[in-house]
Amino acid sequence: MKELALKYGCNPNQKPSRIYMDNGTELPIEVLAGRPGYINFLDALNGWQLVSELKAATGLPAATSFKHVSPAGAAVGLPLDETLRKIYFCDDIALPLSPIASAYARARGADRMSSYGDFIALSDVCDEATALLIKREVSDGVIAPGFTPEALTILQEKRKGTYCVLKVDENYRPEPIERKQVYGVTFEQGRNEINLADDALFENRPTVNKDIPEAARRDLMVALIILKYTQSNSVCYVKDGQAIGIGAGQQSRIHCTRLAGQKADIWWLRQHPKVMNLPFVEKIRRADRDNTIDIYISEDYDDVLADGAWQQFFTERPEPLTREEKKAWIAQNTGVALGSDAFFPLWRQHRKSASQRCGLCGTSRWFGA
Repeated sequence: MKELALKYGCNPNQKPSRIYMDNGTELPIEVLAGRPGYINFLDALNGWQLVSELKAATGLPAATSFKHVSPAGAAVGLPLDETLRKIYFCDDIALPLSPIASAYARARGADRMSSYGDFIALSDVCDEATALLIKREVSDGVIAPGFTPEALTILQEKRKGTYCVLKVDENYRPEPIERKQVYGVTFEQGRNEINLADDALFENRPTVNKDIPEAARRDLMVALIILKYTQSNSVCYVKDGQAIGIGAGQQSRIHCTRLAGQKADIWWLRQHPKVMNLPFVEKIRRADRDNTIDIYISEDYDDVLADGAWQQFFTERPEPLTREEKKAWIAQNTGVALGSDAFFPLWRQHRKSASQRCGLCGTSRWFGA
């Protein structure tokens, strides 16, 4: 297939719309189900590049949850402990979680509010366990280099057959020069082929502590690769091979850092015993549960704990998570890597959510505390 007509472009009024290859060759993607749109393809192709690069850098399967041309989450396939399985709501899956399923659970689970309605990219063949995780989530589609028969059957039945399933040619390599039109003017540049796994990136260490543990080095690479595919200004917190807070597309880097830090704090607070043991009513919708947890953790907790409100979500009224409890719990979150796509103007803006061992990385250098 050399060309694919789309329903419309970024907006319904932008017609006609299509994707095609300038050089007349075959498209490197095959539609196995659904009818992907313009933004779906932007998310799919950017997401595929991100996970491909994460796998090349770490040697681990990788997944990302993309939303409006920026990642809401991304991770490599490290095993999940019982706490993460519970907060990512995958502790009831009967099948063992494969590395690619674990990567997706981490990518989708870190910021569930932002990932709602995402487009998924997987570096490896989608197996049955991964498809079962995807099946239960509100999502627009998935791109992967392949699908097992069981996984493809599950995904082709999702959303009454309209769920978008894309197979990508993992051997495809784009041309070294890329082009884009804005207002009829063509922009041309070399592709961003910087190798963010290059040892040279870690040679200049202008800090008192020169030691970078292997896990920290991996997380710094993961942060940089995620930022490469995130709209600027962008800041990313990474722990144990997964993004736990991404701030994207903010005009102010300070605001961007606060946003990423708030998301990282929420991710950690979701592991607080009070949150993990919230007495939800039976059959609460997944989206309602996610939103309720988000509000319960926030300063607006009365919205779900006030009389007449809590009965909609809980079997009994939970005690609030106090500011003192939150502060004490957040202080225990250590071993976090912090990345930025450019220089930080103020240390105090990101100090709150970064651990005592943190790395600040730009596209060509890093700084440690």
